[in-house]
Amino acid sequence: MSELARFSVSLEADLLERFDHYCSEGKFATRSEAIRQLLREALTDEAVSGPAEDAAGTLTLVYDHHRSGLPEKLLELQHRHGTLIVSTTHVHLDHHLCLEVLILRGQADRIREAAAELRGLKGIRKGQLVLATTPNIP
Repeated sequence: MSELARFSVSLEADLLERFDHYCSEGKFATRSEAIRQLLREALTDEAVSGPAEDAAGTLTLVYDHHRSGLPEKLLELQHRHGTLIVSTTHVHLDHHLCLEVLILRGQADRIREAAAELRGLKGIRKGQLVLATTPNIP
């Protein structure tokens, strides 16, 4: 663990009130814990912005599996990007909707490209990619 450094931040009262609500809702032990997490998220997003950066991530998709041809297109794209996809989990939310989570690993730009293709299919209701840095991926 690195040495702690202290610094101060000036905020408008209404912004501080909203941040305190965020801390409370997020069950953060302290404001410092919340700020540390927000900084890590922002710095991780910046770190995986380079094309050749090694990364890992999840792609969460919500879609109607009754949509004509969608399950086949999803499967075809997943096979096309098989070198990036480590694992998938599929859950039935109701009679029509499915939630699928793909775990991906590789170069950040290739992960983003695969995620964009999958998210962009007609019938995808929600598609969210979350990336994290992973130095030294084999």
